[in-house]
Amino acid sequence: MPGQSVIAGIGNTAYGKHPGRDRVSLIVEACANALADAGIEKDLVDGVLVKMANAEPSFLYGQKVSEALGLRPNIGASLDQGGAANIGLISYATMAIKAGLMQVAIICYGDTPRTGSRSVYQRPRGDDAVYGWYSTAAGYAMVHQRYRQEYKIPDEHFGAVAVACRAHGARNPQAHLRQAITLDDYMASPFVVEPLRRDDCCLLSDGAAAVIVMSKQRAKSLGIDKAVPILGFGQGQESWDVHLRPSLTSTQASVSAEKAFRMAGIARKDISVAQLYDCFTVTPLLTLEDYGFFAPGQAAAFAGAGGLALDGGLPFNTSGGLLSETGTPGLQLVIEGVRQMRGDAVSQVAGARHCLVSNQGGTMHTHATLILGAAA
Repeated sequence: MPGQSVIAGIGNTAYGKHPGRDRVSLIVEACANALADAGIEKDLVDGVLVKMANAEPSFLYGQKVSEALGLRPNIGASLDQGGAANIGLISYATMAIKAGLMQVAIICYGDTPRTGSRSVYQRPRGDDAVYGWYSTAAGYAMVHQRYRQEYKIPDEHFGAVAVACRAHGARNPQAHLRQAITLDDYMASPFVVEPLRRDDCCLLSDGAAAVIVMSKQRAKSLGIDKAVPILGFGQGQESWDVHLRPSLTSTQASVSAEKAFRMAGIARKDISVAQLYDCFTVTPLLTLEDYGFFAPGQAAAFAGAGGLALDGGLPFNTSGGLLSETGTPGLQLVIEGVRQMRGDAVSQVAGARHCLVSNQGGTMHTHATLILGAAA
């Protein structure tokens, strides 16, 4: 299976604010851009796989999007795994193509939490809401606090994650937030839910994105240049909510990564660039440790020493990630991974051969991993 399916096209809308726009109309725009990027007509698409919208879950959403696209695909479906769903859908498309159930799939996502409803992010968390657990940030604050205390992590090392993402986003003309910050700026930013500062938290952004998946042979027959091979993928999930877990500083991301690396047949040292889910600054640090790049508690020092910068040992989130490019959950990381592997990213890592992408949902509940290879 490694390399037999490819990402043949990518597309997105502008990220930021789209007042008055419906999320489905944004998806249609992103899909049109992805089809144009691949250089194919929409009639070739026989699979439409949609990540469930966070702000407004919808029944038969895959069919609604297919109708808006003017398609009657063999498979139309939506999936809820939180932010892990996009790589999950890419994985399912790859397997469905191999099984002969479809030939060309669009994987897409769109939402409007910036100008529409953001209630999913600020809703009360059950009976514990009375004690202050009243947002997504509150759950991550507990994870951040535990990691910080367990391994004696200085705040500056979390700040280094934010500084790297914001620097990369400042170079990206498509980023929602194109403003670099210094470590002093980070330390001066106000607390949202202590110990989380404002700059520890990702953006809320309107926008949509789409990728097109097909077999390597199909891409070749269509004359698609620079199709990016899918080398490996995996998934893992926590079954317990945050306050019930045996550990707050490790997750089933380790299972997800092990599956992806085994499928790809490469080692951690072969990764040239990483696009890691960064809904909060603690998230990519824990991901790197769960992925086996560092021992527990050691990724923070790597970040603090500049290891995640473009000229660092592992350049990460080269278009700005969720902290700077867009807060939309996850597909933008795949798209930047494709750009890196095609060699046409704005902040291109020279000689990049393998890109690691992570997606995560909930409060570190779900996790998905994708490994991409360089375009032929």
